[in-house]
Amino acid sequence: MVESVVITGSTTVAPVVADAAKRFEENNPGIRIDVQTGGSSRGISDAKSGLADLGMVSRHLNTGEEDLSATCIAIDGVGLIVHRQNELKGLTREQVIQLYKKEITNWSGVGGTTGPVTVTNKADGRGTLEVFLAYTGLDSADIKADVIVGGNQQAIKTVAGNPGAIGYVSIGAALSEIENGTPIRLLESDGIPAVPAMVAQGKFPITRPLLLVSGGQNSPLVAEFLSYLQSEETRDIIESHLYVPVAK
Repeated sequence: MVESVVITGSTTVAPVVADAAKRFEENNPGIRIDVQTGGSSRGISDAKSGLADLGMVSRHLNTGEEDLSATCIAIDGVGLIVHRQNELKGLTREQVIQLYKKEITNWSGVGGTTGPVTVTNKADGRGTLEVFLAYTGLDSADIKADVIVGGNQQAIKTVAGNPGAIGYVSIGAALSEIENGTPIRLLESDGIPAVPAMVAQGKFPITRPLLLVSGGQNSPLVAEFLSYLQSEETRDIIESHLYVPVAK
């Protein structure tokens, strides 16, 4: 009989969990780890309702979610991305606010080459959106978006296809795409490079935990998989996705 674990939620956390699940299954015949995406809000909701054994969440828990048990498996930064043709080096928090409120609508207004700015924003329910709002101090209603996207890959694809676009995504996801030749660039935030080393040192201004949450008593199998995710056996997987492992 096959034993199974269902895990749903954040598209940022999912690639790490999926790779770890594959290795765990190989080492434990008869075990099935089903990893599904849908955003951090889905991970929270499914964990609370019992639709999933674990929820993946790419942000701190909010008020009303403290009843969930949370395990942090890594730390990630959220970086601002532009097309590779955009030569701008970086943005301050205030400039980001002005761009996303459309107080500035041309790249020349922040020191870039003249051209219209296409604002890309994350859909409600995405953990990355909540981290971005916390950094900027904006409400969703303040943002004047031209394009609404879901997961990291959709945001990256949108910016890669529009030389005037700006978006924000997981630093790890962006760096992986850049290594594969995707025409995007990560901007400095408040003068700090968007790289894992700055996240690890606590210097990058937009960081968040990557969590797995559960709503009740974990089964022995779920507890075993959580321990596996926190062990040295998965450190290489976390680092391969350019996230920062949590110190043991």
